Amino acid sequence: MTIEELRLNVEKALDEIRPFLQSDGGDISLLSIEDNKVVKVQLEGACVGCSVNQMTLKSGVEMTIKKYAPQIEQVINVEA
Repeated sequence: MTIEELRLNVEKALDEIRPFLQSDGGDISLLSIEDNKVVKVQLEGACVGCSVNQMTLKSGVEMTIKKYAPQIEQVINVEA
């Protein structure tokens, strides 16, 4: 899988997650993919400072990204 295909797959995963975040007044952006293994995202809006955002990140975001791109090992939220 090329880096471009990987990026497209990660974006597809984020598109699947985005409506749930937006329904709570939040959003998510893809910042980068490092070494084809680590995805850096930024939670936005109501998701910033939300007490469940770490759980959302691990269970929802990371799980969905791994479904589209199994080689991803970790998803990291970069604080604004």
